Amino acid sequence: MKRSQELIELTREHHHALVLARRAIVAAREASAARALAAELTEIFSRELEPHFLVEEEKLLPALRDAGQYASAARTLDEHRQLRALAQAGAAGEMASLLSFGLLLEAHVRFEERELFPLAETILPAHVLAAVAAGTVAKPRPHPSTTTGV
Repeated sequence: MKRSQELIELTREHHHALVLARRAIVAAREASAARALAAELTEIFSRELEPHFLVEEEKLLPALRDAGQYASAARTLDEHRQLRALAQAGAAGEMASLLSFGLLLEAHVRFEERELFPLAETILPAHVLAAVAAGTVAKPRPHPSTTTGV
């Protein structure tokens, strides 16, 4: 299914999140790669994931709750909380958290792309989707193949 124009920037951001998820999963297997990612994780999270989460939490999830989609909104918010905690633990040197972070981030993106966004596109009015789009700003990003580390 083609993504609506209003959610396209969030979908683009998901691609970068999947690159980070894969990097965390691979890094968890090798101590030096895990240490390198742990050293960068706070900055990556605050630059890439936190703004994305905030748009969803401030614009998308309240509208879904208002439309009666409590379970989907609650799942999304709960996974955001878990990802924040796992990223913080990984950045603090808890290397086992990196694998959990990577696996959950990958599953979370898949859930949003396959279930949450199609649901939002189907049931939310155009003005709500426009508000979500207004909360996202296209950001220049390095190509995933230029990512340092793993």
